[in-house]
Amino acid sequence: MVESIYTGSCSACFELKNNAPYYAPAAYRVRLNGAPVYAGDTNVFSLFGLKPDTDYHLDIETDNNETFAAEFHTRPEACALNVKDFGAKGDGQTDDTAAIQRAVLLLPSSGRLVFPEGVYHTGPILLKSHMTLELCEGAVLLGERDKSKYPVIPALVPDMNSGDMVETGSFEGLARDMYASLLTAEYAEDITIVGPGKVDGDAQNAEWWQTFKTDPVARPRLLFFNRCRNITVHGISAANSASWQLHPYNSSNVAFYDVFVSAPRDSPNTDALDPESCDGVEIIGCRFSVGDDCIAIKSGKIDPARPHKAPARRHTIRNCLMAFGHGAITLGSEISGGLQEMNVSQCLFKQTDRGLRIKTRRGRGKGCDIEDVSFDNIRMEGVLTPIVINMWYNCVDPDGNSDYVQTRETLPVDDRTPHMGAFSFCNMDCRGTEVAAYYVDGLPEMPVESVTLRNVHVSFKPDAQPGVPAMMRDAVKRCRMGLYFDNVKQVVLENVTLEGVDGENLIARHVGRVTAEGSDVRTD
Repeated sequence: MVESIYTGSCSACFELKNNAPYYAPAAYRVRLNGAPVYAGDTNVFSLFGLKPDTDYHLDIETDNNETFAAEFHTRPEACALNVKDFGAKGDGQTDDTAAIQRAVLLLPSSGRLVFPEGVYHTGPILLKSHMTLELCEGAVLLGERDKSKYPVIPALVPDMNSGDMVETGSFEGLARDMYASLLTAEYAEDITIVGPGKVDGDAQNAEWWQTFKTDPVARPRLLFFNRCRNITVHGISAANSASWQLHPYNSSNVAFYDVFVSAPRDSPNTDALDPESCDGVEIIGCRFSVGDDCIAIKSGKIDPARPHKAPARRHTIRNCLMAFGHGAITLGSEISGGLQEMNVSQCLFKQTDRGLRIKTRRGRGKGCDIEDVSFDNIRMEGVLTPIVINMWYNCVDPDGNSDYVQTRETLPVDDRTPHMGAFSFCNMDCRGTEVAAYYVDGLPEMPVESVTLRNVHVSFKPDAQPGVPAMMRDAVKRCRMGLYFDNVKQVVLENVTLEGVDGENLIARHVGRVTAEGSDVRTD
């Protein structure tokens, strides 16, 4: 069975319905209105160069002799305009910033701005509501290297009527002055960025990665959406951002389909996709290979500059491939607004430091309430530690190593105390693990509510190397450690098997209740 997950005016994205993580059970070929258009082996695929307001018939034939069919109709649009008709050269040398911005401003509502093949050397561009930006095959938006050509967006601007502050700049959970991102939208709606083309920040040839620790202004991202709604990013490649690559912030109904994000493994803070305080996020069929976290879900810090915190809500991550990076999927550490409802399924994690990485600490606040997180049908290959829930995270903030954050004594529960709810991990196959199978470390005054593992297999590399499963003060290196739980109210293990553990399969400290059925672990 095949299902359309997105149809725009000039592109469409489809998903094969099965239980296989990321890759389809068999390779396949696609015909559109009878003509061959695509061949692939992943569960999600895209078609580009379609005509608006047009009926299409799709046929798929697999190497297993299965056939699927679907009908779809592309959306209408007001017009399609070529950016070169506004003066953009696309020769890789001319500064096309002014021409591109002029084209965006003059584009009629519900119009499409088309970038044909070429390299468009550009500085930051501001997008507007009700537009589609299409990057055709071979089209590249190449970021300006000169920092002086990036305007500084102020963190907060006073409303002359009410005196309230309007937030326009943010980074790492705080309202901050920031350099304008390569593509920025603020307080806008109905924006689509689509196509097989590329957005490249070219940061490896600039100074961003060398000077970020001393610059008081936050680095730009490739795409930044502030308080936007109904945003779709489909098909593009994104690479080499100065910092986070894709950053929707306090936005709703945001979708990323069949997107590829990359950066060198040693590039600093180049997270692929960081939805922050967003409601309704879909990340489907995407590939990530970066120098930090692949997906980092955030909801801000406790700070007087952000009195109206919003939780992260209703996130769906499916049929994605995460390779390299610190964490395949990370929650936090700026998660003071909490998270509600995150479902991850049919994903493949390869050679990341951790699979799921939850990092919080005392001081994130009672609003840091993480609930209803589930993983289902996940395969991990060469992930050092598949699951880490760490309530002792010590990085990012100056007080991260303070006695308040790091003491193992039971402290009073107050407005600064975070809360971890129920977590479910089902149908997971983790091979080539090195450090620890699962590492869950809650607070003595606020234990993790529950962790359920069902149909989980973890096998270790025979030549595994020691490493730190979680980033905290006085962390101890581990190697081939089994299941570790500390300060958890309830642990449920059903059909959990471990292979190659050095020592006990299960270490449970300060755990209220452990139940194990069909699992090769001892609970005494």
